Amino acid sequence: MAISNGEKSLIVTFGEMLIDFVPTVSGVSLAEAPGFIKAPGGAPANVAIAVSRLGGRAAFVGKLGDDEFGHMLAGILKQNGVSAEGINFDTGARTALAFVTLRSDGEREFMFYRNPSADMLLRPDELNLDLIRSAKVFHYGSISLIVEPCRSAHLKAMEVAKEVGALLSYDPNLRLPLWPSKEEAKKQILSIWEKAEVIKVSDEELMFLTGSDNVDDETALSLWHDNLKLLLVTLGEKGCNYYTKSFRGSVDPFHVDAVDTTGAGDSYVGALLCNIVDDRAVLEDEARLREVLRFANACGAITTTKKGAIPALPTESAVQSLLNGN
Repeated sequence: MAISNGEKSLIVTFGEMLIDFVPTVSGVSLAEAPGFIKAPGGAPANVAIAVSRLGGRAAFVGKLGDDEFGHMLAGILKQNGVSAEGINFDTGARTALAFVTLRSDGEREFMFYRNPSADMLLRPDELNLDLIRSAKVFHYGSISLIVEPCRSAHLKAMEVAKEVGALLSYDPNLRLPLWPSKEEAKKQILSIWEKAEVIKVSDEELMFLTGSDNVDDETALSLWHDNLKLLLVTLGEKGCNYYTKSFRGSVDPFHVDAVDTTGAGDSYVGALLCNIVDDRAVLEDEARLREVLRFANACGAITTTKKGAIPALPTESAVQSLLNGN
């Protein structure tokens, strides 16, 4: 799984970056929390940093507020080796904030401050199209589909990436409190479903999108489409299931003491994309794909052992230690 930065192709992620305020104490409500730790986050930005920390090349495209938090976030991307050439700053809107409740089991609940936040205001004409055209993988979520003008910017960026042959990677990253309704969330998430070639959903997202109470092969394959090369269903502490045109299976988890699950899925996605960006043949070779997914599971597991997403994203040496210990 060794990754050489100088030889790697570019992975571009698109969407939101924000500040998560995480309680200093787990298992309490927001009102009961004695204090909060400021943690940079936002799934697409987390994926970009996950890629860079594993030795890959990444760039982030999005919009931040022209405020202290916005410039802090841009600085964090640069400090972590992620290109910030695709970032715009909005003078009229603030950087998004989210207050995160950590339940005693490490799972999260969210309260967002975005009305509107800068990320929602990215326009198609502000996109750095040259940067997007240089991507070999273009990765995105669904939060950028919620409102205009960001939705149009998202669709334009996808179109440009596809034109140059980039692999389109989609993690819906469902955050229901941000959507006007459950129905609208499902409709918009599925509106771009058939464009993506790699899709990762959690078990909860699978049930939400299908309306099923089952997380089984039949339910997962109801989301299959002809353009898809790989469908992944992450199962938290139970590992993950994978589906391709030719084969399907599951990969066992790594058992760790979870403190905060924030960013685990993003770490998993970053690890996957790092290992397929220059070797798409992995997607057609089950033995090699299983090895990549075991690596991705290890990345996700390590990320749950610290509070906050970005500080917890592992280096390759940390992942190898876990792999070698199991």
